[in-house]
Amino acid sequence: MRRRDLFGLVAAAPFAKPASALLKPRALKPGDTIGLITPATYVSDPDRLQMVEDTARYFGLAPKWGPNVRKRAGYLGGTIQERLDDLHALWADPAVSGIFAIRGGYGSGQLLDKIDYDLIRRNPKVFIGYSDITAMHLAIHQRTGLVTFHGPVLTSSFTPYTQEYYRKALFEPKPIGAVANPPESNALRPHHRMRTIRPGTARGRLVGGNLSLIAMTMGTPFEIDTRDAILFLEDIGEQPYSLDRMLTQLRLAGKLQQAAGIVWGECSECAPFDYKPAFESTFSTAEVADRILGQLEIPVLSGLVIGHTEDQVTLPYGVMASLDADKRTLTIEEAATIA
Repeated sequence: MRRRDLFGLVAAAPFAKPASALLKPRALKPGDTIGLITPATYVSDPDRLQMVEDTARYFGLAPKWGPNVRKRAGYLGGTIQERLDDLHALWADPAVSGIFAIRGGYGSGQLLDKIDYDLIRRNPKVFIGYSDITAMHLAIHQRTGLVTFHGPVLTSSFTPYTQEYYRKALFEPKPIGAVANPPESNALRPHHRMRTIRPGTARGRLVGGNLSLIAMTMGTPFEIDTRDAILFLEDIGEQPYSLDRMLTQLRLAGKLQQAAGIVWGECSECAPFDYKPAFESTFSTAEVADRILGQLEIPVLSGLVIGHTEDQVTLPYGVMASLDADKRTLTIEEAATIA
């Protein structure tokens, strides 16, 4: 492609204006029907599918399977059209109160330019997932203003801590309030260590998710809007240099500087893949965070259990929150759902 033609395509990219009004779904209640979808990687193991159904029923919800859930197209949970058909059919179903991703993996980004956002806007429902589902959170919130939920997929571990915040976020039409890590059995050697990277306080709407997916959507019509927001970030299985690259990309795009504050979650299994104890010539994940996030002039807190952790908090996308990096607290000030 000629350079002049490429610049013309970039200039013509359909960057949509974000929705201005916040749209809140109705809080779930026992007996509600929820739609189950695989918008990214497939799940075909019957034991895992039974676990998914059992999990929904444990929370008092009636599961309704997307017709194409058990299909597989390579590493994907069906073709793009099959995954879209499930999303649209369940979202249009008046008997369905929420749409739950069964797992993440890869592939939800393929749907973004084909989703019927008018359908979603007309029928606000609970939508929850994390990891690869971050792409859908970014797009749905931007195009509709709907509050969505960055939280467990139905194949997650669901520890007692995870269940507590899951219920607060999805079933209670009031602010979640202060978000704290799970109680520690050994205060001297905590399993989840929180740390102030940059002191200070901030207040703003809550946005964020998986760092890899946020980086993937940069330069597309669905890239994240961090202006005056509390930005939360997490990832799994990335080497320090890769985290450095993605954070640097966000810094060069102004996304880090535009935020009011940042919460850097735990980064599970983020370490050099080829570790040689006799000759360590790399940065640790914490050093990467300090070198990039620590240079910002906004508060930055590290260590909240967001995303790929066994204990996992559910965070509503788009509601007002406050961050106190000195006290190591994040507080959700606004209800995410209506009664």
